[in-house]
Amino acid sequence: MTTTPVDQVEGARRKPGPAARFRLRDASEARLAFWLLTPTFVLLLLVVGFPILRAVYLSLFSDNRFGTPEFIGLGNYTRALFGNSSGEFWAAFGVTTMITAISVTLELLIGLGMAMIMHRAFKGRGLVRASVLVPWAIPTAVTALLWKWMYQPAGIGGIVNAVTGADILWTGRTWPSRWAIILADTWKTAPFIGLLLLAGLQIIPDELYEAAKVDGATAWQRFRRITLPLLKGAILVAVLFRLLDVLRIFDLPKILTNGANGTETLSLIAYEQAIERVRVHYGSALAVLTFLYIMLVAFLFVRVLGASVVKTQAREVK
Repeated sequence: MTTTPVDQVEGARRKPGPAARFRLRDASEARLAFWLLTPTFVLLLLVVGFPILRAVYLSLFSDNRFGTPEFIGLGNYTRALFGNSSGEFWAAFGVTTMITAISVTLELLIGLGMAMIMHRAFKGRGLVRASVLVPWAIPTAVTALLWKWMYQPAGIGGIVNAVTGADILWTGRTWPSRWAIILADTWKTAPFIGLLLLAGLQIIPDELYEAAKVDGATAWQRFRRITLPLLKGAILVAVLFRLLDVLRIFDLPKILTNGANGTETLSLIAYEQAIERVRVHYGSALAVLTFLYIMLVAFLFVRVLGASVVKTQAREVK
């Protein structure tokens, strides 16, 4: 059976062109991605979204142990920020921020050094990489108990004072207690940053370092001109993860000091108010304020530093 020119034209109209086929494929892939991600979104909504909304709702009522809670709007927030309890909140805010800044800085420096060492080719490198994971794999509560025992005075088994030859009451005064939390947190999570940065180092081509050596660049120049610029993305992700984690620190100060000697953090005072003092509504307000603070820090961090990394990468592509 022969086809006429009219049939050929009609067949061409019915058959989708390349652009239409691409659109159909993209639409089908988008539908598949939607259905694959839907269970995750539902789970996050139940596990994360519902508790947040519930805390916001509870924070709008007063704590009345012997009657029905009354709706007071933003009264609990005003109390925490400007009222009689503002001193406790802002003190915990300062302690949390200070611990976060020092811990993340130390973990970044130590983690970068660990990543640089693990990136080198040497005998037993696999064993070193596996051993680095040990502190990070230990549960935080176990880490806190371990360091609490190590911080004991030298006469009763305190390893830290025995090794350093010092006589410091680590959990009995303000600044030693704060440094006790910072050191324990750094010991546990610096390997986490080290592993993230190691992944970033492994994607940097060796040819760049070889070319720099041929041009006479020193080790410091290679590190500053090649390693750091190409590692900015991994550093951004590692620091962001740690910021989100340390800003809500609870386990270490709870077990090491129980918030004594100026070590109360935002998460700790929210727990104390809601659980120990049975002020659920005010504790919910403190939890919401902590959540908003963490979200604000994450937003500013990604907006400022994330934009600079994207611009740097765009210039390198051009």
